[in-house]
Amino acid sequence: MDEDFLTEAFYQLRKDAAAGIDEMTVTEYAVNLGERIADLHRRMVAREYRAQPARRVWIPKGDGGQRPLAILVLEDKIVQRAVAMLLEAIYEPHFCEFSFGFRRQRSAHQALTYLRQQCLEHDINWIIDADIQKFFDTISWEELRAILQKRVNDGAILRLIGMWLHVGVVEGERITHQEMGTPQGAPISPILANIFLHTVLDEWFHNDVRTRMKGSCFLARFADDFVMGYNLKSDAERVYEVLPKRFERFGLRIHPEKSRRVQFSRPYWKQGKGPGSFAFLGFTHYWGKTRQGGWTIKRKTQGKRLSRFLSGIGDWCKEHLHETIAKQYGILSAKLRGHYQYYGLRGNFKMLEVAYEGTRAKWKKWWSRRNTKDRMGWEKFATQVEDIFDLPKPRIVHAF
Repeated sequence: MDEDFLTEAFYQLRKDAAAGIDEMTVTEYAVNLGERIADLHRRMVAREYRAQPARRVWIPKGDGGQRPLAILVLEDKIVQRAVAMLLEAIYEPHFCEFSFGFRRQRSAHQALTYLRQQCLEHDINWIIDADIQKFFDTISWEELRAILQKRVNDGAILRLIGMWLHVGVVEGERITHQEMGTPQGAPISPILANIFLHTVLDEWFHNDVRTRMKGSCFLARFADDFVMGYNLKSDAERVYEVLPKRFERFGLRIHPEKSRRVQFSRPYWKQGKGPGSFAFLGFTHYWGKTRQGGWTIKRKTQGKRLSRFLSGIGDWCKEHLHETIAKQYGILSAKLRGHYQYYGLRGNFKMLEVAYEGTRAKWKKWWSRRNTKDRMGWEKFATQVEDIFDLPKPRIVHAF
């Protein structure tokens, strides 16, 4: 890792990322960038570089809990991004085609397309919808190091990774040191997670599971979210029974309540929907009727994801009630466009309409609170607000 490599790693960082405990931003670091990078490289060569504790913040999860997020100091982000670039070059040729998370030129929508195609092409009847309990927080450092040493013999790289895992996090005025896990939000965590699960799940499925099945099967994985599909019930039962044992060998745990085996057969009747459904990457997958009268796999926005989006819209409108209507319109429009960009799959238009109408209702509710003397109805809201500031209408972005 020379100075040019570290400079490239710096330019790959997000410019609007939050600052760590050093309060150094990307913009401030860019001043005299050459001198700063040269000094960082000198300290790395002399082994004088030391990682600093990350600042911990908590963000809400869809199930009502909170997810810990680590905000690193800028120099740690630079070096971690550089090491991640090296590991990506080493491991990318060995990753499986059904792994889509945290990889260049791959996306969540490609994972959704792959899953749907596999179900249709291989006559899948049973789905294993599994959840890894607190994956990033429970990765075993010993197992991770053993996995890395199979392809990475550079002691300096292993020392850096060990330093980042042991450095701890700052919460308030207290520094906490963990004994396992990788900090979520750190640039190095995604590639470490992929390397770990490649050994635990991907290679095991490709080399051992697939070869022992009597019927067809598939695996689709995006980071720590994965779904397995099987043609035969007996195959699904065998894997579902052994799956927790496989993960326990590496210190991980399959969530007993959030994991399940679902019948997902193509329906043979004429009306209604198919038996069972499952969620993957924010979409509920189910069998539904086409316009021609046949059956196909459809996707719609997962209920809890839609509720979380509308709840966030309401909270934002409440907190920014003092802003001008033009600024509120700009932010709400951006939020809706972002929602359409991800959830705008063909067949999901009705759920996009729910998101649109829900946003309108939240905006009207809180905007009317600014004038408590004269209650604002829909007609007044339309003439005073919507005729001037028209929110983006629902649209399908991904027509595949």
